[in-house]
Parts: sequence; structure tokens; C-alpha cells
Amino acid sequence: MVGHTEMMARLGDDKGRQVLREHERLTRESLKEHGGTEVKTMGDGFMASFASVTAALECAIALQNALAKHNKSADEPLNIRIGLNAGEPIAEDDPGGRGDLFGTTVNIAARIAAQADGGEILVSDVVRQLVAGKQFMFNDRGETELRGFEDPVHVYEVRWSEDD
Repeated sequence: MVGHTEMMARLGDDKGRQVLREHERLTRESLKEHGGTEVKTMGDGFMASFASVTAALECAIALQNALAKHNKSADEPLNIRIGLNAGEPIAEDDPGGRGDLFGTTVNIAARIAAQADGGEILVSDVVRQLVAGKQFMFNDRGETELRGFEDPVHVYEVRWSEDD
């Protein structure tokens, strides 16, 4: 969620938490509707996994649309950035028995998300190639350096709104 820390400072803990709960509700509804699995929440963000890249993209688009609709009448708008990558992460159970994902695939997704602005969905070239021939539209954002990685990654913006 973009601007989470500033929002919490401005609204205070109780009101800020109410706003964050709405973000969590909308995210979890989109995940459920598109077959996503919530891996973990990190305060103001989520890590999720999907059985297919198509489902992940459909979920990301649905979530951005749900937030855009919410923001039309909300006192406090919700803006999120989404980054997607595809690959074979390391899956492990944490001490609490919940599964978690690790590895290069996850790290690249997190770094791509950090490159996005509020309202954007950015994906790796791997994601774009896996959905070739589907209904998704992309804008080429070129190669970008990701912190901690030697080689640049080619990134694409998903065109998800009617304004794109």
C-alpha cells in the first residue's frame, strides 16, 4: 500500500487500522475469487501465489479495479503497487505451520513491486511471455536494475484501466 506510514501518522492507529482493514478485505476477496493463496501479509502488503500466471494477472487487475471503484467514494483512498514474477520458489513451513515462499523468484517479484507507482501492476518478461496470446495488454518499461541482482530485468506495465 502506497503511503501507508504517512497515512497512519496522519489518521492515528485506530482510524488508520480501519483503512488498512478495507485494503485487506478487498485483497482477500480478489484472491479468493481468482484462486490465489495468501502466503503472508506484511503490515501494508501481501505475498500471494497462484497456480497460473493468467489467474495472477486477472486477480491483480480485479484488485486494482476494486480499489479504483472504492476510491471514488472513500474518505481515504487506497493505492497499491503490484509486482508479479513467475518461477519456482522455495516453499517451506514456518514454525507456526504456515507455508512461506523464498528464493530468487520471490525476491524479483518484490523488487519489481517496489518499482511500481500506486495503481500500477508491473510484471517481469517471464510473466508477459507466459500469457502471450491472451487478452492482456502491456506497456514496455524496458530493462531495469533491481537491487541485489547483477543482471537487469525487463519489466512491463499491465494496462488494466480503461484510461490506459
